[in-house]
Amino acid sequence: MNKAILMGVVIFSFCPFVLGQVLEQELPIAPKAKKTPQELKAHGDTRIDNYFWLKERENPEVIAHLEAENAYTQAVMKSTEGLQEKLYQEMIARLQPNDSSVPYFLNGYYYYTRYEKGQEYPLHCRKKGSLEAKEEIMLDVNKVAEGQSYCSVSGVNVSPNNEIVAYGVDTQGRRLYDIRFKNLKTGKALDVHIPKTGGSVAWANDNKTVFYAIQEPETLREYKIFRYSTEKNKSEEVFHEKDETYGTYVYQSKSRKYIIIGSYSTVSTEYRVLNANDPVGEFRVIQTRERDLEYSVYHYQDHFYILTNWKAKNFRLMKTPIEKTSQENWKEVIAHKSNVLLEDIEVFRDYLVVSERRDGLTELRVVSWEDNSSYDVEFNETTYSVALNKNPEFNTSELRFEYTSMTTPASIFQMDMSSQKRTLLKQQIVLGDFDSSNYQAERHFATARDGTKVPISLVYRKGRKEGQPSPLLLYSYGSYGYSMDPYFSSVRLSLLNRGFVYAIAHIRGGQEMGRYWYEEGKLLNKKNTFTDFIDCGKYLIEKKYTTENQLFAQGGSAGGLLMGAVINMQPDLFRGAIADVPFVDVVTTMLDDSIPLTTFEYDEWGNPNVKEYYQYMLSYSPYDNVEAKNYPALLVTTGLHDSQVQYWEPAKWVAKLRDLKTDKHLLLLQTDMKSGHGGASGRYQPYRLTALQYAFLLKLVGLNQ
Repeated sequence: MNKAILMGVVIFSFCPFVLGQVLEQELPIAPKAKKTPQELKAHGDTRIDNYFWLKERENPEVIAHLEAENAYTQAVMKSTEGLQEKLYQEMIARLQPNDSSVPYFLNGYYYYTRYEKGQEYPLHCRKKGSLEAKEEIMLDVNKVAEGQSYCSVSGVNVSPNNEIVAYGVDTQGRRLYDIRFKNLKTGKALDVHIPKTGGSVAWANDNKTVFYAIQEPETLREYKIFRYSTEKNKSEEVFHEKDETYGTYVYQSKSRKYIIIGSYSTVSTEYRVLNANDPVGEFRVIQTRERDLEYSVYHYQDHFYILTNWKAKNFRLMKTPIEKTSQENWKEVIAHKSNVLLEDIEVFRDYLVVSERRDGLTELRVVSWEDNSSYDVEFNETTYSVALNKNPEFNTSELRFEYTSMTTPASIFQMDMSSQKRTLLKQQIVLGDFDSSNYQAERHFATARDGTKVPISLVYRKGRKEGQPSPLLLYSYGSYGYSMDPYFSSVRLSLLNRGFVYAIAHIRGGQEMGRYWYEEGKLLNKKNTFTDFIDCGKYLIEKKYTTENQLFAQGGSAGGLLMGAVINMQPDLFRGAIADVPFVDVVTTMLDDSIPLTTFEYDEWGNPNVKEYYQYMLSYSPYDNVEAKNYPALLVTTGLHDSQVQYWEPAKWVAKLRDLKTDKHLLLLQTDMKSGHGGASGRYQPYRLTALQYAFLLKLVGLNQ
């Protein structure tokens, strides 16, 4: 450990925030949004929203206010500009300049993406038959992005005859993709742009028909499936999802024999199938939708395999004949287990691979079709993450999976399922002096206030003394059943090398400990998510990993809601917090069904048109519960074109906090005026925001290098 880092640890340990306090007192004048009271009425209750006017995206006053907030953030953080640049250069210096994904084989070609030094966007490439063959650059996203301040390309998909590639392009960040086509034989683009789609297509086997989803212009709900003929240059509707609480999408089965339309809500799904050799035929329903019935569909030989929660909270696997797909024909293949969540499967000719979650960690199990024998793929670390990788080939005994931990960079393995021999195909290269043996990962269980054991994964650089508190950044999400698994981050090294501990709280609302873990953190149980996070923070203080003056919190989107809720509930627990694109105006948003995603959310948060849910949501909604009291230092980020959490939610929240809070701690709002929910596009540009966030944390602990 070098001298500068050692000095940083000493500062953190014995003078954790004095310098930060001094810096906070020398602030320019913060922007103050005007108050225009707006009455919001529901269930006989009236709320006054003084900043409702910030929803007016086209209002010059709104844009001026956001730009003033950006200028204020820049002014306050000006003293850290050198540090931000240093952090940014550190982060990008760890990246392999000329990097490439592991090639995968499909339909006669090896496909991969690669980056060239200094370029923001990838090249999508392939080689015919052999990795020694001549490279074909199918799509150079750098050229697609020319002249654009934002560019996202998705759904790159080649026709069955390998001659045409389809892809989606979004140049604003609102997830509205134009589908484009390119002839790979001639290298020329087809004169076709299909606008306002979900960004991907499913090819039929005739090589001239694709299926795609379009979005409603206001809510951005994918609600219709169209069939398009490249030969006739004509689209026609094949499915309309009329239920506003459902979305829809379309894909081709791994066997390439079926086009499948999925309809989904938070608690139920429904699928339709069509023979991919008959693209003008009629889709038929696998199983009619039912409330609280979720299932997904996989094809193998003369059966569909159904992963479902039917009479199985943690899911089980069924199978049904191709022509008899309704529920009464389902036969059990893998039984339900109360302590194991069945998450996913991968089908091969000779093997079935099952992804299961046990005790909060993912396991892979390989099952032989021939004799039903099985074995687990073994991993040695106490806290890690493993996931199925690209496995598009059906007739192979080779399984690909990705493994990572908080000390192990992302690693792609290929394993022969018959011999169990595994080969490391690629491990993420971290340039510089990185050595995984210099870092320590641990797994803990905090006891929540109701007695529930909540897992925590944490990592730090070796050399910290046990029982000597350090600055600690506690991260979490805790919604939609999304499991926040422990993973490696080369970016995170910039904090660890400066003496920080990084921790992930696997709180309820995710699905780490099974389906019940999710159900205990949603709807009328949502407050468990917030109290779990607080109790994890208290545990880390109790175990002397940190102190209240050195504990920081971060979360984004629904995790931003988490940030808003916990700093309302217990602001004195945290020195500072980072809320990325935070969903903080819960009640007002959920009462407005014109906003993207709202109707989908009723089964996650509750429908506030029902009084019981209105009152419960109102009791924790961050915006509605801002009070005149001291709050931790806060950095809030958003994007003007965000389609998932509209920019005005964080803008209103910051305005209200500025008006009511009684402390002099930092309160900063950074709006990306050119992007959406995911922030800036490209390989390098997103790290500018990360550098700002880390500089914010380091400023608060008094470190400027």
